[in-house]
Amino acid sequence: MASHNAENSEQKFLSQPHLLGIKYLTAADIRLILHSAAQFKEVLQRPIKKVPSLRDLTIVNLFFENSTRTRISFELAEKRLSADIINFSASASSVNKGETLLDTINNILAMKVDMVVMRHPQAGAAMFLSQHISASIVNAGDGTHEHPTQALLDAFSLQEILGNLSGKKIAIIGDIAHSRVALSNIFCLQKLGVKVRICGPATLIPRYLEDLGVEISHNIDDTLQWCDAANVLRIQLERQHIRYFPSSREYTQYFGVNKARLDRLEKKIVIMHPGPINRGVEIDSDVADSQQSIILQQVENGVAVRMAVLYLLAERLRKH
Repeated sequence: MASHNAENSEQKFLSQPHLLGIKYLTAADIRLILHSAAQFKEVLQRPIKKVPSLRDLTIVNLFFENSTRTRISFELAEKRLSADIINFSASASSVNKGETLLDTINNILAMKVDMVVMRHPQAGAAMFLSQHISASIVNAGDGTHEHPTQALLDAFSLQEILGNLSGKKIAIIGDIAHSRVALSNIFCLQKLGVKVRICGPATLIPRYLEDLGVEISHNIDDTLQWCDAANVLRIQLERQHIRYFPSSREYTQYFGVNKARLDRLEKKIVIMHPGPINRGVEIDSDVADSQQSIILQQVENGVAVRMAVLYLLAERLRKH
């Protein structure tokens, strides 16, 4: 971590007023967030886990899609930073009565909100919002586009295990086409100097990924042998309106990460998963719960990383 600390001594603020996607961050932005997350993780180990950093700010959590881990993680991060919080659920709001996104936001902003954490089923919703309101926007997932804080916590978790990520080989395996995690991870890892390989059925790998400079493979065993860490993605059946593979059983046979596959490797690799897990489909329980897995560390690190993002955006808000 020392090398990252040294790199971050120069940059004090994020280059962007919002966190809309990893695509818009610089490598220095990412390193600053990871450096700050390490400091906040130390805070979370203390008996008193609360700091007054955002005591004067009001944050609204605006979730137009169901979420458990991400929403709770953001709420906990906000509470640890002493922010005032408004929780908004679209299912229990005037959105169901036909109110537009902008109307909803303007009504909330009338309550003098400083920051909006939003998850929305439409790609580009966070960008749209940032062009129409003055509050800082944090994208907590927009459709199948990006999920920037998940990519940041994944990078932070990898850095804890592997050290400097430059030159490391990371595989992203599974349902790439319907994943917002995959695109954010590709952008984040590449900006940190990582070699990225995508692996899965051809039907679940969008063609545009070739233009992003990632390797593409349909051979799970070769990919696992190649990588230092594998980020296994959930098969998102709820987003699939047509059948992309014959059956879950066949997917598991050709692309499922199980103990037998890992035992055949010549090395130990790190196993990750953004959750929720389809146990027995993309990953077996004896792998998800193994010593090689850092899935629970990812969940733990999510709070520290989100604290870092909120704190850094607030600092930029105050200085500008």
